[in-house]
Amino acid sequence: MDHSPGFLRIVDDAKSRVREVSVEETKRRMRRGARVIDVREDSEWEIGHVRGAEHLGKGVIERDVELAIPDKAAELILYCGGGYRSALAADVIQKMGYRNVWSMAGGWRAWVEAGTDIEGSATLHH
Repeated sequence: MDHSPGFLRIVDDAKSRVREVSVEETKRRMRRGARVIDVREDSEWEIGHVRGAEHLGKGVIERDVELAIPDKAAELILYCGGGYRSALAADVIQKMGYRNVWSMAGGWRAWVEAGTDIEGSATLHH
């Protein structure tokens, strides 16, 4: 997907403050209790998502995260389609006081390419 220069600038800015983890590291952290948050649109979530993930779309995460996850020390790994929107969302919730936030590098595409467990209608084609 081609992204506009303005979008890439704000993503690069967010990534300067957001830590990233690989798919393999995400799996390890999930086994230790990290919560994985899918920040994609509802339609993307319905097609398929990381098995065990929670859905808090980027459009509502600021509004809903404190109710869904009141513990600001909880380990949260956010992902989107390719790692851009999750970096933006991670940056914002860090500003809200969440201290243990990560963005999964490569996002959903990297997860699927790794052959990792998924849920949703995409499982019919996986």
